[in-house]
This record gives sequence, structure tokens and C-alpha cells, in this order.
Amino acid sequence: MIPKAEPRTPSIVRGAGLFDRIDYRLIETPEEKDELYLMRYRAYLHGGLILPSASGRVSDRYDDAPNAWIFGIYVDGELCSSLRLHVLTSDARMSYATELFGDVLHSRLDKGEVFIDPARFVADPDKARRFPELPYLSLRLAYLACEYFNADTGLAVVRAEHQAFYRRVFLHETIAEPRSFPNVLKKVALMASGFRTLRERVLTRFPIMRSSVFERRMLFERDQHVSRQATIARFERPSIVANS
Repeated sequence: MIPKAEPRTPSIVRGAGLFDRIDYRLIETPEEKDELYLMRYRAYLHGGLILPSASGRVSDRYDDAPNAWIFGIYVDGELCSSLRLHVLTSDARMSYATELFGDVLHSRLDKGEVFIDPARFVADPDKARRFPELPYLSLRLAYLACEYFNADTGLAVVRAEHQAFYRRVFLHETIAEPRSFPNVLKKVALMASGFRTLRERVLTRFPIMRSSVFERRMLFERDQHVSRQATIARFERPSIVANS
């Protein structure tokens, strides 16, 4: 049987349908972090990326990096996926991307470039089957971060089997060949795309990546005097129109 060509719009339509059911929440409390680390473990074990461990959890030193934002993506109040975002500048370089690909990135950071580095993207294995649009809605956060922080480039540290998704959605290109990731059984490559030069093309093809100023501020603006635990990005949603 000859496989059918992938349609241009169904994933976008599905994403738009789930859009009003999701909440983006910062992971802050010990209870939220433990739930996240458990979900990471289940996702990585299911994907054959790690060996079983007694702790049943996955975390690392970058979870507490000052330039990191860790979000849970909730559908109807249930944690379904998570994404950690690093904002990389000449003064803030903490991330696995700079650890693994410092020879590629540090010289560009020295010149003043700003990168958004999405990391530790995981989805609960059961929820991922129920909601195949989760990658679009989860990684949308990286695109919003590029907008909010006026980034030059969006990065992705990606396994071989996922590179086609990043090329198709974010127009990423591979800029460094696969290398070993700490405590993970598969190698990852470094991909990147110029946010400013490709922004309009991505938004035209995937309107779900659009956002309001208010949404971006509520997600990324840090206020030391206000707890972010209750911050939920269910406010001004952009109009989502699927491509034809």
C-alpha cells in the first residue's frame, strides 16, 4: 500500500480545537516538580531513552537555572506535557545546549545574540496518544518566548526521529551533528532557525503560534512579589485560522 501524503491542515485544526482546553502553568511548588519529574521518567522510559531507576524520576541541575522557565501544559486540569525554556544571552548561558554545543553557540553569544532553547519536552505517554496535537501546543511556548525576549534564533536539541517535525513547523535546520546527551541513550543534534527572518512564514503556515502581548507578559514576566503558581495562560487567545 502506498502511504498517503500528509495533509497540510489536520494537525493545525486539531491544535485549534484543543486550544481553549489548555492551561500553561509555571512549575514552582515541590509537589508540582515531583509530578513533573515522575512524568519525565515515564516519558523517557517509554521512549527507550533511559534505563529503569529506583527513583522513578528525572531531573537535572538546569531545572533551577536562573534563566529557565519550566511550564506544565494542562488539558482540562490534568498535566499532559511539559517544556523547559532557557533564555540564552551573553550573560546567561546555562543550558544543556551550551554544554553540548558550546563550540557552536558561545561565539555567537559573545556577539550579543539571544537564543531561546526549549529543553526537556516530554508528554505523558497515555495523554500523548489521546492528544496528538500536544507537540504543537507545547512547543508553541518556545515561539512565544522568542517573541517576548526578542530572540534572534530559536534552538532545538533534537533526536533524529524528531528533526522532520522541527523542519516542517519551525523551519529549523541542523547546525551541529548528533552528540551524546548526559544520561540519555540516544544522541541529539542541534537545530536552529532565525526567528526574525522566518517569523511571518511560520505564523502564516501555523496560525496557532500567534499570541497576544498580554499572554506573553503573563507567561514570562517575573515578579518577585507575586507568586506565579496560579499563573494560567487562558486569557486573550489569538484568532486561530487553519490553512486551506
